[in-house]
Amino acid sequence: MVVQPRLGKLKMCAAVSAAFVLLSAGATYAADMDTMVTKAPPPAATTPPASCGSFYDFFLTACPLTWNGVTFYGTVDMGGTYQTRGTPFDPNFPTGASYFLNPPNRSAGFGLGPNAMSQSNVGIKVVEPVGSGWSFVANGQLAFDPYSLLLSNAPQALQNAIGVPLNQQLLPVDSSRWGWLAAENYLGFSSPAYGTLTFGRQNALLTDGVNAYDPMGGAYAFSPIGFSGKTCGAGDTEECRWTTAIKYRVNIGDFRMAVMGQPVTGSGAYNAYNPNTGAIEGQLGGDIKRLGPGVLSLDALGSYVEDAVNIGPAVNGAMLNASGAPITFPAGTYLKATVSNQTSFMALAKYSFLSAPDQPIAVKGPPPAPVVRLTLYAGYEWVEYSNPSIPQTSFRDDGFLFQNPNTTNAGNVLTMPGFNGTTINNNAFNAHCGTGGGCNDEIFQVFWTGAKYGITRDLDVIGAYYHYIQNQYTLNVGNVCANPTQHGQCAGTGDMASAVLDWRFLPKWDAYIGTFFSQLNGGLDNGYLSRNNLATTAGVRFRF
Repeated sequence: MVVQPRLGKLKMCAAVSAAFVLLSAGATYAADMDTMVTKAPPPAATTPPASCGSFYDFFLTACPLTWNGVTFYGTVDMGGTYQTRGTPFDPNFPTGASYFLNPPNRSAGFGLGPNAMSQSNVGIKVVEPVGSGWSFVANGQLAFDPYSLLLSNAPQALQNAIGVPLNQQLLPVDSSRWGWLAAENYLGFSSPAYGTLTFGRQNALLTDGVNAYDPMGGAYAFSPIGFSGKTCGAGDTEECRWTTAIKYRVNIGDFRMAVMGQPVTGSGAYNAYNPNTGAIEGQLGGDIKRLGPGVLSLDALGSYVEDAVNIGPAVNGAMLNASGAPITFPAGTYLKATVSNQTSFMALAKYSFLSAPDQPIAVKGPPPAPVVRLTLYAGYEWVEYSNPSIPQTSFRDDGFLFQNPNTTNAGNVLTMPGFNGTTINNNAFNAHCGTGGGCNDEIFQVFWTGAKYGITRDLDVIGAYYHYIQNQYTLNVGNVCANPTQHGQCAGTGDMASAVLDWRFLPKWDAYIGTFFSQLNGGLDNGYLSRNNLATTAGVRFRF
């Protein structure tokens, strides 16, 4: 199986062209390449910070755990939540709690609230100079649940739902986090002048963009574009991370640029734990640092992915066999892998107001850097789904085997012992989609805006609003969208809003409390037990 290069190149060229148009205003100073910083950088340290020398230092000061260029780091985020329509705690799914509205959300009550602000993780990163301004860099990370201590494993959460009725499920939701591949694992080389080139399992450029421009920083408990990977994965959560990725980032004067590709094709791509058979992304951005009292940051990104995989529970009659007859399944849930090509364009902006620091300026030495009191955020993404370049009949996704049902079986019934409770949908966006006489390409859009305000140096209040739009992509024969919640291919919208108070009471510690409302309408609400949810969550986070 070979990736179709012509279509991918044409779409990627369009993505990069859109990026140039959006960024034609230019900039004055280069931003930090990896984090797209909008806060003014602190004065350069004359010596690196000393590594922790005691347990007291480790827990109560900002010291790192660094030795000869190797740093051990991590995050532990624990709390509790009350939801008006939630699900029980899931020890396997990355978020642990449902927070955002999901199909099995059903009942009110208190529960564990892990990973609300950040994914708990441990990792090792390396920055080792090798000469001529170059450094060897590496990062290895594991993501886990702080209550169960299990590695984040969305495929396990999905498999646990096979045969389980919807109103008894935990969180059978797809994700790019699973087991030993739950985070980033890469190595490469970096130079201040020539940029950074890395290889391995890495965040997609869209994921980096969401983390930098989401007012909530991608927090699971307060952001739908943090909880759900539709935005960071070009419409498909598994695309938020690629395993055999090549990523290059560089600053050029006032601008930054990046490109990322997944070059492994065919079944070899899936066998190498990729969620696609080829992908490419591009980014252009920059900061205007002397625009009024602050810094304006702009970034534009384009993405094209072939044969992307999305896993989810499904219902009887949602698919047709080769003869056009509905396929039925045993009682309970089965897993469906939907395969598609996806094209995405994302535009991002934020403006950070700078002000004088809290403390008085010292008589000697450089003045303290200005601080950011207020940051305004805005983002938009457009995604198109189409049928895959190469229909799949049997493949492994995240190490789990998916197969097409035996359509010659009497009555077109899939037997779980023979096919592991799975099926593959290659026809979600054509005449065989199984609804209303067929389907066209799906268009999904997401908008967001918000603000973060520093009440004091260590106390922030954050607010955000998010909006989803899905087009009607069924042909609607027989007016199947008269009741749009009955069909996922009908038009739908989503409205989400959140507010958080975050207090950094020690250099490595913060405490937070916030609330998150989510509501889905029309086709986006298809198959859900509830239409909305209000999750209020409080917790403590330790980052070292």
